[in-house]
Amino acid sequence: MGGGADIQSNNRKNIDAILSVPKDLRIKWGIYKNLLNGITTVVNHGEYLHINNPVIDIFQDCYSLYSVREKSWKFKLNRPFIKNQPFVIHVGEGTDMKSFEEVNELIKWNLFKRKIIAVHGVSMNTKQAKAFEALIWCPDSNFFLLNQTTKVNELKKETKIIFGTDSTVSANWNTWEQIRLAKKTGMLTDRELFGSLTSLPAGVWGLNDRGVLAEGKDADVVIADRKSENSSMDNFFKLNPEDILLILRKGEIVLFDETLYSLLAQKIIGEEFSKINISNRNKHVKGDLNQLISKTKKYIPKINLFGL
Repeated sequence: MGGGADIQSNNRKNIDAILSVPKDLRIKWGIYKNLLNGITTVVNHGEYLHINNPVIDIFQDCYSLYSVREKSWKFKLNRPFIKNQPFVIHVGEGTDMKSFEEVNELIKWNLFKRKIIAVHGVSMNTKQAKAFEALIWCPDSNFFLLNQTTKVNELKKETKIIFGTDSTVSANWNTWEQIRLAKKTGMLTDRELFGSLTSLPAGVWGLNDRGVLAEGKDADVVIADRKSENSSMDNFFKLNPEDILLILRKGEIVLFDETLYSLLAQKIIGEEFSKINISNRNKHVKGDLNQLISKTKKYIPKINLFGL
């Protein structure tokens, strides 16, 4: 069974409603979904997006292939005279033999041994994993579509595991719930899971100036409420969007909690921020988020966007 076709047939009504919203608004919502979760850099898998002044970094220096079912994928993967950038492709997104064999087909036709980063790989085994630079693990989407997920506890021995999210059609908008689901599987240690969200993807994508808080690094900073007196790692896995107090992107404030307003008001004079409420916590977010909400509700009046 494969996941992509399944969601297209079973969730057609929801997908059609989302597609009724103009693409530029959907892109902005994707950006803000990540920002509200404390994510400051995302990798776009799809057609190149032209975005003016996004509030987070959108990494697009890679080649996107949807799957081995895509037309002319063999030529696209093996075409000559291209930049030295990784290819990102959905593969093994299912539990049947067909999904397993498509992984072999992709490996077989990677004639020039291009660097490939796989997405999902639910049917992938350790022998196949050796052929990939990394694997993007999307456990929430996997469980929603297939009732099981990738065997990253085995595959991590042969390739790098990067944490990935998916469309809100098949995954929770709250990235922290997705992270807790991943933790619950026990397939990665807490340190490995933390690394799959920070330093490891920074290395895979060549973003070596970020991913860790260290001297000489251009790291973004996310500060959140402490949830308990337990370890910092325990506190990390208990977070939710409402717990985020401050986000700095390249030294610039892009989100802060109402409790910090008196301290930060002078630093944001002349900049546009929107005041929103997330689970009874007021946040100030860079940009006109309230206008974005109003524009979106013209197309789907009853839509509830992340509880806003």
